[in-house]
Amino acid sequence: MFLGSRSRLRAAVIAAAVGAGVLTAATPAAAAPAAGTRAYLVITAPGATSGAETAVSTNGGTVWTKYDAIGVIVAHSAATDFATRMRTVSGVQKVGATRTSDIPTEAANPPIPAAPSQAAQPNTEPLRADMSQIGANKAWAINTGSSSVTVGVLDTGVDDQHADLQPNFDTTNSASCAYGKLDTRTGSWRDTGSHGTHVAGTVAAAKNGSGMVGVAPGVKIASVRIAENPSGLFFPENTICAMVFSGDRGFDVTNNSYYTDPWLFNCPDNADQDAILEGVKRAVAYAEGKGVLNVAAAGNENYNLANKTRDATSPNDSTPATRTITNACLSVPTEVTGVVSVSSISSTNSKSSFSNYGTDKIHIAAPGDSVYSTVPGGRYGSKSGTSMASPHVAGVAALLKSANPTATPAQLRTLLATQADDLACTDSRCAGTTAKNNFFGEGRVDALAAVGGTPPGGKEFENTTDVAIPDTGVAVTSPITVSGITGNAPATLKADVNIVHTYRGDLVIDLIAPDGTAYRLKASSSSDSADNVVTTYTVNASGEVANGTWKLQVKDVAAQDVGHIDSWQLTF
Repeated sequence: MFLGSRSRLRAAVIAAAVGAGVLTAATPAAAAPAAGTRAYLVITAPGATSGAETAVSTNGGTVWTKYDAIGVIVAHSAATDFATRMRTVSGVQKVGATRTSDIPTEAANPPIPAAPSQAAQPNTEPLRADMSQIGANKAWAINTGSSSVTVGVLDTGVDDQHADLQPNFDTTNSASCAYGKLDTRTGSWRDTGSHGTHVAGTVAAAKNGSGMVGVAPGVKIASVRIAENPSGLFFPENTICAMVFSGDRGFDVTNNSYYTDPWLFNCPDNADQDAILEGVKRAVAYAEGKGVLNVAAAGNENYNLANKTRDATSPNDSTPATRTITNACLSVPTEVTGVVSVSSISSTNSKSSFSNYGTDKIHIAAPGDSVYSTVPGGRYGSKSGTSMASPHVAGVAALLKSANPTATPAQLRTLLATQADDLACTDSRCAGTTAKNNFFGEGRVDALAAVGGTPPGGKEFENTTDVAIPDTGVAVTSPITVSGITGNAPATLKADVNIVHTYRGDLVIDLIAPDGTAYRLKASSSSDSADNVVTTYTVNASGEVANGTWKLQVKDVAAQDVGHIDSWQLTF
């Protein structure tokens, strides 16, 4: 299940690489699966799947695909005793059903997701609060990322025609692993929802003067769709396929904003879940052995991953039942060794209300509340979740790889940790030190540190404190105190404004100089029914002394719609 908008997620890795992968493009099956057909992982020693492959056929199953390099076969069978029989086969180490529901009919002939019609692009590219929060806007002045670096978005798919994604999209290395088999047909990677497109924009939306900018706007994006349609679920065989593909195609980073369905936590004392754990661990380790750093969202249950006691949400593909669990039960891929697990923080650097946490479970934190990014059809929207935090880290990892092209995944993990900005605990559940705690791990990811140096250009001042805007009420202000600037403000003073408000035509916005002079940024308009003001305004403030307290003043002049000033910034 994907982990945006308060959904879910996890991660996994094994110690070392286990050889070359074997992946071929999928040829859809001719006949739909019979009723009662389930998918299974059959685990053998790496390089030793041939005997088990024969046994699959003699025990009432068919081989759907296999990964000999990691000793994993994906089998289909309608026999209710298939797993029991296969566990007695010589050379078979583990066998487990990957779902509690039947294989969907779509698996036989997966439809290519439609390419949506594209909306006209906006003519502005305002600075987002989340990007300034991690220093990405300053990093862009030094290094926007290398086109030789590729980030794989393992998700619901990506709209490759979106004007903010198309310049960086790599069709050659994009595919689908939905339904557990590689499908490289053109368009198989497209989004079946909006989640993956949103994630991709945060990683690497182009810096092209339109819409928004991703953390690493110079790197390549590849889409590996692993969500099935219509269920929207991410089953283990899909994750395994995507990880092996990522390694074989030489991705530098993957982003995994999901947990592997149908179990929120996979417990090793359950034979089915034990096989899932082993299969995903091997696949993640294979990818890392090929040079891939895997980044994953920590999950949205507000759950202490270091103190597991119960799970009431699994299995999510049939009928969930409450069960007792322990810390031996892992959410994959986020809790697999080597995967960078990311928690979510708000604009005030506190733990997001939904974000999972846990001592030695969270590695790093990033913004995940109301993140604005690309959605299919050339559009934009805001989503919340650790799903939205994780791609910030994947983007910074891509900047690190761009600046350090020979860095290994282990070295990239170390750099992410050592360069992170320390965050202090924000409530009584938080344990540890400011340098490292169970809410934020090593701290907030730092894009500017990833590229090194000090950016050229103007000095920036920002206020990220929310200010409520009353409905048809008095004007409210948000102050910024400017100091250290010699002389007057520039003729091109930049005011980046981020206001969350339904029906933005109700708003009148002014910039108030230290001497009280008002500069009108936006007038009210009864015809502007769109939500939110996310815009960069340029003001000729050359007649104003720069130092002093500047204010953003906002007044709601019509009834029924409310909102707040989310953040704003001045650049001198």
